[in-house]
Amino acid sequence: MVAVESKIPAADAIAGPRGKPPAAWRQFVEPVEPFLDAVSQCLLQQVTAFDPALAGYAEYTLSGNGKQLRPALVALAAHALGTPNANHVTVAAIIEMVHLATLVHDDVMDEAELRRGKLTVAANWGNEIAVLFGDCLFAHALTLAAGFPTPEVCRAVASATNTVCSGEIMQTRHRRNFALSQKEYFRVLEMKTAELFGLSCDLAALLAEAPPPHRAALRGFGMAFGTAYQIYDDCVDLFGSEAEAGKSLGTDLAKGKLTYPVLLAWERADPDERAELETLVESWPPTAFGWIKQALRRHGTLKPTVDLIERHLAQARLSLSLLPESNRQAGLLGAAEYLAQQTALLSE
Repeated sequence: MVAVESKIPAADAIAGPRGKPPAAWRQFVEPVEPFLDAVSQCLLQQVTAFDPALAGYAEYTLSGNGKQLRPALVALAAHALGTPNANHVTVAAIIEMVHLATLVHDDVMDEAELRRGKLTVAANWGNEIAVLFGDCLFAHALTLAAGFPTPEVCRAVASATNTVCSGEIMQTRHRRNFALSQKEYFRVLEMKTAELFGLSCDLAALLAEAPPPHRAALRGFGMAFGTAYQIYDDCVDLFGSEAEAGKSLGTDLAKGKLTYPVLLAWERADPDERAELETLVESWPPTAFGWIKQALRRHGTLKPTVDLIERHLAQARLSLSLLPESNRQAGLLGAAEYLAQQTALLSE
């Protein structure tokens, strides 16, 4: 393997809030830890599939230590129908690779230096390498998907990848667009985030040979849960702590990404406040985030946002009611409960 020169700091220098998944999450996924370990090993095994000149980039990217939320959903959805198998591990690795590719590209667009407590690919090797290597990750994920006997897996992964990238483009086009309607906002969330959650549950059902109604129910769970998760993640940037976010707060807003609480504050503001909010987001002076935080509190945006998350989680739970009664659904219900608990920790 040819080593790729890196700006990676010493291990103790990169250990940050996102160096390990939070304790509550680790406790929750403990029953599927062997599955997640197998997914991690599968991802590392893919390093040798890249050209030796790219192996250093691949190893750096594929040996991340995130929560593996999408692979966990594959495992939990498969467990709701039976027992996960080796094909589920491969599908989970494919979906995680697509997700990692989107993160590599996101970090270029956001000019981010840190991801999960270590330097981003872009910060290490530059934007050009990051963009091209993100493309390689997408391509390799599709290559793996094409290895299944049925073309349905590859079609589903390719379609989801297209949807996610389209959602990212739409979000970029809507930066600083306060006229963005709620319908458009939720469409972007479903496309750029919920789609891979839905895919995780759907392909888990497909590989378990579940009947179409059960596949649809599990995909419905993934879409609703994924939408709730993205709204929660948006809230962390505004109402969370820097330790929880693993980065400085307000960074999404500084890049012009308008999320539900900000759009709601703008909707409730008078014309003068609206003009001030638009100016601050456009120019982003040092005082911008403090003023906007006060505006969010003044217009009471946290509670309706939390209510919105809870409604999507309720929809996710309702989707599971369409499956045969079984205690095997407890894992997916636990995922919804975990997110509800994390949401309850947000404060103005």
